[in-house]
Amino acid sequence: MVLRCSNSIIAAVLMAALALAPVPASAQAYQCRAPQVTGVPRITPDSPRRVMPVTGYTLALSWSPEFCKSRAGDRSHAFQCSGKSGSFGLVVHGLWPEGTKDWPQWCEARNALTPADIRSAMCLMPSERLVARQWAKHGSCMVKRPANYLKVIRILRSGLRLPDYDRISREDGLTAGRIRAAFADANPAWPESAIGVKLNARGWLEEIRLCYSKRFRPAQCPASRRGAKDTAPAQIWRGL
Repeated sequence: MVLRCSNSIIAAVLMAALALAPVPASAQAYQCRAPQVTGVPRITPDSPRRVMPVTGYTLALSWSPEFCKSRAGDRSHAFQCSGKSGSFGLVVHGLWPEGTKDWPQWCEARNALTPADIRSAMCLMPSERLVARQWAKHGSCMVKRPANYLKVIRILRSGLRLPDYDRISREDGLTAGRIRAAFADANPAWPESAIGVKLNARGWLEEIRLCYSKRFRPAQCPASRRGAKDTAPAQIWRGL
């Protein structure tokens, strides 16, 4: 059985958040007003269903300026990328359950995602389709209710301090290790071994991936989540 009791997961997240963030976390440097959401995008699985025990989690934070570099005029990404709703920095890509050798996905959803659920998450995950897909593919393998999946994401994100990657992007000789170390410096409870840095093929920052144990404590990332080596040259797009 993959699904765990929603209350036990939320309790574990709250306990971990209190231990990892004894001081208030900083907010992103933008003001976000969630748009009205009138429907739920239809999501079709594009890979096999896998049901297995959950052994840990990954919180993926996407660097929005890089994602939006080629999507500024794309109407399907207007809220995140048009600039009319402000400029996003690190946004939540998703919270992914992990297994021993693989990961569970596309589990049977017992409760339907609602427009209100999506709207509640849009300032952290600024795409209706993204919220719907992450619930269908990953959240359905964690908890019974979409609202609880999104609540766990909000708790985890609220306990993190985000480095000033705009300033760091201007440093000479920037590497993946520097990006990783900056996150660890901003979050002393996080060792660098629990922080993955994903660069694209051209060496630009795409994602920060945070690896959690089953009890939502920082855990060493497996090779598949670790990403770029510390010595890898890196760049961070500022959206200019």
